[in-house]
Amino acid sequence: MSDFRYAVNVLPKPGILDPQGRAVELSLPHLNVTTVSRVRVGRRVELTVTAASEAEALAVVDALAKEMLSNPLIETYAIALLEATSSAVSTGGLSAAGSTRS
Repeated sequence: MSDFRYAVNVLPKPGILDPQGRAVELSLPHLNVTTVSRVRVGRRVELTVTAASEAEALAVVDALAKEMLSNPLIETYAIALLEATSSAVSTGGLSAAGSTRS
């Protein structure tokens, strides 16, 4: 068995109002920041899954993201593998491109 560390990033879907993102965007000129736009504010959940394979671990994370960590009506999520370790081989710092779900 190996441990797989994942990040689940959840954001409002395009077209869904994001009052927190809008508040951040409206505050930027007060900090003399004028080159940033289209701010979206979401949340990030990091978790470790112990599984026999990366595919099995990803399936667990995807199910959690879909059923508990996001609201599929108004949010999208992206999953990124942060690290995979086993008692035999360590791949600390491994980074993988995430998959996005809506």
